[in-house]
Amino acid sequence: MKVKELINAITEGSCDAQLKTVYVTDNAVAAQKPRYAAALEHFGELFGFDREVHIISAPGRTEICGNHTDHNNGKVLAASINLDAIAVVSKNDENIIRVKSMGHRINVVELSDLEPKEERYGDSTALVQGVAAGIKNLGFEVSGFDAFTMNDVMGGSGLSSSAAFEVLIGSVMSYLFNDGKISPVDIAKVAQYSENVFFGKPCGLLDQMASSVGSIVNIDFKSVEEPVIRKIEFDFTKTGYSLCIVDTGGNHSDLTDDYAAVRGEMESVAKALGKNVLREATYEEFFAALPELTKKVNDRAILRAIHFYNENKRVDECVSYLENGDFEGFKKIILESGFSSYMLNQNVYTPKNPTEQKISLALAISEELLKGKGAWRVHGGGFAGTVQAFVPNTMLDEYKSVIEGVFGEGSCYVLIIRPVGGWQVI
Repeated sequence: MKVKELINAITEGSCDAQLKTVYVTDNAVAAQKPRYAAALEHFGELFGFDREVHIISAPGRTEICGNHTDHNNGKVLAASINLDAIAVVSKNDENIIRVKSMGHRINVVELSDLEPKEERYGDSTALVQGVAAGIKNLGFEVSGFDAFTMNDVMGGSGLSSSAAFEVLIGSVMSYLFNDGKISPVDIAKVAQYSENVFFGKPCGLLDQMASSVGSIVNIDFKSVEEPVIRKIEFDFTKTGYSLCIVDTGGNHSDLTDDYAAVRGEMESVAKALGKNVLREATYEEFFAALPELTKKVNDRAILRAIHFYNENKRVDECVSYLENGDFEGFKKIILESGFSSYMLNQNVYTPKNPTEQKISLALAISEELLKGKGAWRVHGGGFAGTVQAFVPNTMLDEYKSVIEGVFGEGSCYVLIIRPVGGWQVI
């Protein structure tokens, strides 16, 4: 459909079924309609209303368990969420990709130039360029298109707004030029490749995989080339709990070194054991080598390695509890995961600024309110950003009121787990 036709179809309800596939509830669908219409209007104003358009979506993700394990080939439990990035897209015949994101300058990529350049590190245009290069390297078609995007995954929130954007661009290329045949796993790998090689950020694969695959997923990265992905059948809506993310407002802008140090220190332990990543050594090998390791690597690296090994076990335990419908057991493991991240992995605040501890404060408040009732933990990369909490529905209003009194109105998000990953909605 053309832009105005699609606006009318969405407004009049003709696309409700497609929207509900992604956003699950009638209320969520109703909330998306003005957003979709606005995105279409913006596209029309920028690129012309007389264009055949489609709308693609890619979700943010919440990490349920497996904190900082993916980059050392560990295990994770994650889920896609209702917050997402959407793109109104249309082919062009110019061999150029133009992506205008709401509130940002336009990204323009010449498809004749798909080589990474260090001077482009940190530039979102490099992300688009990297995804195009990665998909072309896989042997799929890449061609020119124009896109307008809107992203309601909060930047710096630990919900992976950058991964949602990367997966969105990969999904656009899959649906627009390759009949949707690029697998979610390949799109995730391309997204990580783009962020590592073109954007210059040494991220793992968790964020991109959870966004691209969708639903609740258990991912084992023992083989990064062929990760084992299993969807977990569990309905959180029947537990009597809400999944909340608290945005503490911490600044993510200067934390790349902190994130890199977690990975680097874990890998320093692996290298001292004669391996590349921790997953290549067993826990028994690691623990037996402790006397020698203390002479070769720093203490924090060893603590982070202990976290890695035990966190992998916790992922398996979480999956088992969920599959057996034992939510009480699941909550116990979530609490153990949170304490391990705090004490061993040490990614709750940055040592660069030890007096700013917004995540620590949110965790302490959560414990005061939820102890013996719910569960809470640092969420995502950590150091700044967000806390995850499983809150009894009977306490949700109280929890939100106290949290938002400290961190500001709208800082507590109640999330819905979304059943699909990167997806052509319309």
